[in-house]
Amino acid sequence: MADNFPALRSTVFDATDVRGLAEFYRLLLGYEYRAGDEPPAAGEPDTADWLVLDDPAGHARLAFQQVAELPRASWPEPDVPQQLHLDLTVPDTRELIVQHERALALGATLLLDRFDDPVEPLYVYADPAGHPFCIFVVSPGSSDA
Repeated sequence: MADNFPALRSTVFDATDVRGLAEFYRLLLGYEYRAGDEPPAAGEPDTADWLVLDDPAGHARLAFQQVAELPRASWPEPDVPQQLHLDLTVPDTRELIVQHERALALGATLLLDRFDDPVEPLYVYADPAGHPFCIFVVSPGSSDA
């Protein structure tokens, strides 16, 4: 068994209205916008397509990603499954390779290989049930999404 594990960075929700969904969770959970993600000033257009909310206690963060369409989940009926993905991070590319091999060994399916990206090396997988998740490099102490 591995001694190191990737860290859960964000739970990411697709949304047709990222600001509206972010506001719902901000109010429901008492989270705060990441610096720079706050609502625009009155009268200014809101062009956000990616927003992050941080838990004030520093334990969790939620992110919201704009999509053109999103069928409403029909849970508990199986017709339309729930839509979200997890962002998992590692501190460097060496650990990314380790966790890549580990994810595949555990039954993940590789969906996208962006390991060679100089800015944000990452892999996107489907878990055994088909839910997507990412593992990517974020240096310790970084606040970038």
